[in-house]
Amino acid sequence: MKKMISQATIDRLPLYFRTLRVVEDEEMEIISSDELGRRLDITPEQIRKDLATFGQFGRKGIGYDVHELKERISNILGLQNKWRLAIVGVGHLGGALANYVNFASLGFSVVALFDKNKNIVGSEVNGIKINALTQMKRVIDSAAVDIGVITVPASEAQGVADKLVAAGVKGIWNFAPIKLFVPPEIPLVNEDLSVGLSALSYHMSSRE
Repeated sequence: MKKMISQATIDRLPLYFRTLRVVEDEEMEIISSDELGRRLDITPEQIRKDLATFGQFGRKGIGYDVHELKERISNILGLQNKWRLAIVGVGHLGGALANYVNFASLGFSVVALFDKNKNIVGSEVNGIKINALTQMKRVIDSAAVDIGVITVPASEAQGVADKLVAAGVKGIWNFAPIKLFVPPEIPLVNEDLSVGLSALSYHMSSRE
């Protein structure tokens, strides 16, 4: 039986990974759960509990080998798979994502772009050709795309999601502010920028 992992634990793993990359750049070889917790404002007990979900980590009284822990978390997150991304909607956000340099350092690569705007189809962003939506199935097949990234308006997002699923993507990263419906075997992650800004507005307003 597959072990159930809480969503909260899964959400914290990328935070641990990101912090360990910073720590490694600082040439720190060993880190304690206390220090990792201090940097993330997470209790050491929670960190140890999260890591214990995936096996034995570190040595009591000594701490964690930074490089080893970073690599093990990378493997848990599946970053060794070198996922290939296709962005649908090459406006301001889609273009920014296509130019985002840190994707490569995380093991992701943008390999295809799509847009319905005939004025930009055929042009390039960061050396990647923008294709028409009608070419989605062919390009996704030929470029071996794993993840579809949706950066179109909400009114178009479900149709794009349907096309991506039909084209064979394995997962979808959605930036459109709308709930999408995809088959249960297709992992879906939503990034609603308005939610984060609204939460920030609340916290700022509550202080006044």
